Amino acid sequence: MAAVDQLLGPVAQWYFALSTASQIGLLSAGLLVLAVLVNVANQLLFKNPNEPPVVFHLFPIIGSTITYGMDPPRFFVENRNKFGNVFTFVLLGKKTTVFVGPDGNEFILNAKQKDVNAEEIYGVLTTPVFGKDVVYDCPNSKLMEQKRLIKATLTTEAFRQYVPIIEAECYSYFKKNPDFKPDAGVVDIAKKMAQLTIFTASHCLQGKIVRDQFDESLADLYHDLDMGFTPINFMLPWAPLPQNRRRDQARETVAKIYRDTMAARRRSDEKDAQDIMHHLMYATYKNGQPVPEHEIAHIMIALLMAGQHSSSATSTWIMLRLASRPDIVEELYQEQLRVVGAPDTAFAYEHLARLTLHANVIKETLRQHAPIHSIMRKVKQPMHIPGTKFTVPPSHTLMAAPGVSGNDAEFFPEPSEWDPHRWEPESPLAPRLPIKTGDDEEKVDYGYGLISKGASSPYLPFGAGRHRCIGEQFAYLQLQVITACMVRLFKIRTVDGSTRKVPGTDYSSLFSKALEPAEIYWEKREKAA
Repeated sequence: MAAVDQLLGPVAQWYFALSTASQIGLLSAGLLVLAVLVNVANQLLFKNPNEPPVVFHLFPIIGSTITYGMDPPRFFVENRNKFGNVFTFVLLGKKTTVFVGPDGNEFILNAKQKDVNAEEIYGVLTTPVFGKDVVYDCPNSKLMEQKRLIKATLTTEAFRQYVPIIEAECYSYFKKNPDFKPDAGVVDIAKKMAQLTIFTASHCLQGKIVRDQFDESLADLYHDLDMGFTPINFMLPWAPLPQNRRRDQARETVAKIYRDTMAARRRSDEKDAQDIMHHLMYATYKNGQPVPEHEIAHIMIALLMAGQHSSSATSTWIMLRLASRPDIVEELYQEQLRVVGAPDTAFAYEHLARLTLHANVIKETLRQHAPIHSIMRKVKQPMHIPGTKFTVPPSHTLMAAPGVSGNDAEFFPEPSEWDPHRWEPESPLAPRLPIKTGDDEEKVDYGYGLISKGASSPYLPFGAGRHRCIGEQFAYLQLQVITACMVRLFKIRTVDGSTRKVPGTDYSSLFSKALEPAEIYWEKREKAA
């Protein structure tokens, strides 16, 4: 004991001779080292054989947050190779269990409402963006009713009307936009697709009166709303950050525009409008209650936001992929000449089913560039993973990653090769598992009409289960018409003329998008001809 005192005495004297700031810094460093040692020892010595293996990490709370956030798909694949399809990692202090592959998609996305919950995960993030009493800020039964009311408007007849609207919007946009005034040039296509997708969606889904108010400044408000979907807002949605102040101001500004629009439409007593806003203005919930105007305004925000991310990101990836493959661009142009006719012939809804290469370009892009890389659910009660000894406890979050199976050689030969021809039946790159679509899929009704169950498929660009995107058909239509118009108007290639080369992916938000500037070279067809 005396020897210890002799050793510690000088150390104590040295420590207390330091400044207060130095003492605090040294103590903090010591506590951090101790926390790291305890955390490592806990991982090495106290493994629970009944829970999935945990990805090793040095720092508690932080866990694997940084390595996951830098490149989620790479993180999933590397740890699948180490642990198999089921593993756990620490994300912002929360144990998160990942289950990749078709079985994982089925287990998580088609789990029963009593077992998993999406509202507790996403509500804190989406409510400040969309507003109160919609989507994840209401009981799941009410969300299903809101989806039912929207889905009722997405009919074949509505889609038939949307095609000429989207075509006209595209031609008007490229004619008026100053960046497309010359005969050729270089453009950041990500910014253009973000504007074009919101213009076409607002016109189709919310009517001409709303669309007429959408100029670039209103599109910028939606960009401010989009910035509310930053990962930090899972923990600090209330934080007085600049992007959060802009988010809140944008939400109130856009909601007021919608409320004022509804008031004007009621005064005009319009009769024949077919858009979703008009439908909701006169719709009722199952209990007979009319949909309140603040809910309609917030549904309108959510409606555009939900589709805007995927459509904007996917249309950008389509253009970047086509720019890397000018040969495919010309194949698409020739397909249009065969199916539609002369370049001045208007597109019609009936043409889309016969523009098969156009459709396959979209399918292949969605396969390789899934808009949402991670889908999370709160575990409500212990869930045993079939075929394993693992049980996921309620203290965990479940995470599905459908994009992993979409880029897995087990299901898609040469998955890194972007080739829209792989979707042709005789292609050597065709999917190794049948990809069921349409009438071939099992149907289920979660409260908003029959939809395809489809969670066990390796290809799920629009999710599955009760939270499957109801705008899937509209998104395909929108993307196909925008792609067709772009091909009809322009020849495109990469800026440096290279082929099979695209930018990297930005994973800084919840949605995967191309790193900007995402530039392409374009040339008007009449000039090229």
